[in-house]
Amino acid sequence: MIYAAVALIIFLGDFFLKKYIETHMEPKKHKSVCGGRIVLHRYHNRGAALNFLEKSPNLVRNLCGGLLLALGIVWALLLRKKDNPGVLLGLSFLLGGGGSNLCDRIAKGYVVDYFSFRTPFPWINRVVFNISDFMIFLGSILVAVARK
Repeated sequence: MIYAAVALIIFLGDFFLKKYIETHMEPKKHKSVCGGRIVLHRYHNRGAALNFLEKSPNLVRNLCGGLLLALGIVWALLLRKKDNPGVLLGLSFLLGGGGSNLCDRIAKGYVVDYFSFRTPFPWINRVVFNISDFMIFLGSILVAVARK
């Protein structure tokens, strides 16, 4: 049950952050926080990571939905065994983050991204993220490292 709670907390946390950004931030406006190291903004990503396939949002939505369904099935099967907590936690991160982004794609046709970093590397500064993106990344690493 804890793994379902983790996925739900990630999903709901990012859902409400996205909702806040959509209602409280003007498009193309920026707000620096954390001493200027993080910049908040409202960005609509119609493609996958780094706007990959942005001209094909239906394809991206369907691919993401299919992957999420497959991960959900694997998660449910592994949940019954409970023999690899690291993989289950990683899959929970993937399901929570992926579910939040898929919900955006279905409801809005785009994913709401809302923060970027200020670093010495200009190419990193141009990338806009949301919490779900980090959960997907972290979940992928956990699954890769924890699998038997």
